[in-house]
Amino acid sequence: MLMQNIYKLFPFLIVFLLFSCSNGNGKADAYGSFEAEEIIVSAEGNGKILALTLEEGQLLKANQYLGYIDTAQLHLQKQQLKAQIEGTYAQRTDIPKQLKALQEKLSGMMNEKKRLESLLQSNAATNKQMDDLNTEIQVVRSQLDATRSNLNVQNKGVLSQIDAMEYQISSLENAIQKCLIHSPIDGTVLKKYINQYEFISTGRPIFKIADVSKMILKVYVTEDQLSSLKLGGNCTVRIDKKDKELKTYKGNITWISSESEFTPKMIQTKNERVNLVYAVKISVKNDGDIKIGMPGEVVFDENIH
Repeated sequence: MLMQNIYKLFPFLIVFLLFSCSNGNGKADAYGSFEAEEIIVSAEGNGKILALTLEEGQLLKANQYLGYIDTAQLHLQKQQLKAQIEGTYAQRTDIPKQLKALQEKLSGMMNEKKRLESLLQSNAATNKQMDDLNTEIQVVRSQLDATRSNLNVQNKGVLSQIDAMEYQISSLENAIQKCLIHSPIDGTVLKKYINQYEFISTGRPIFKIADVSKMILKVYVTEDQLSSLKLGGNCTVRIDKKDKELKTYKGNITWISSESEFTPKMIQTKNERVNLVYAVKISVKNDGDIKIGMPGEVVFDENIH
């Protein structure tokens, strides 16, 4: 009979032990609400949204394509610059062709100099003739160098114009790329701010997204609790389930405020608001039951016996 009574009481003993393991008869060490790291994706271009595949609650992958803003004007500007580049290339001078006449003249004078040297050896020419020819050769060489230098300067100016236009094309291509709408992270769409075919300007929000696979429980602790907490410390997080039951999760302390503040009025009574507390953030892996704004409580491992 005694053993049968023990077996009948066994489930109640288990419940009793579970509650006795937590701080103060199952009471939590701190309370707060869940939040997620939310990102508001804003437009980086101006124009009409010509395509947008986006719904609230939609699960997105990082870099997933969602739509685009009208880029027709940007494409036209790009094509115009390409045409200008082709026209500017045509302004370049063909330096070898421009120097050909002077080079042929110089070559002829050098041949004349060889002939004159032969005549000098046989006293059939004078030194003055040679001096005059050398002077003419020097003049042609100077003309050749000056012409080559001027043509190089002209071509550098043309190439500089082309470089400037190519930079403008790169800027337009970057602007076109920014008109494509992508998801920045893996996450869930929390809010959609605009619809397809609406006009949007730079900086205006398109949608809000958050990675809800990991939630943050932000709680507040008193100064005497703070000394026992450390970054990376483990804890037990609990949320309400139906029939007044609690569901537990493993938590990890990821941030502890270095400054105290008055207890937030939304989670404490008027009398308790005068107490100074410290904010603590706890990371929790979400199985889908935790929602943004849901209340939660925590028992720090130091208080579990």
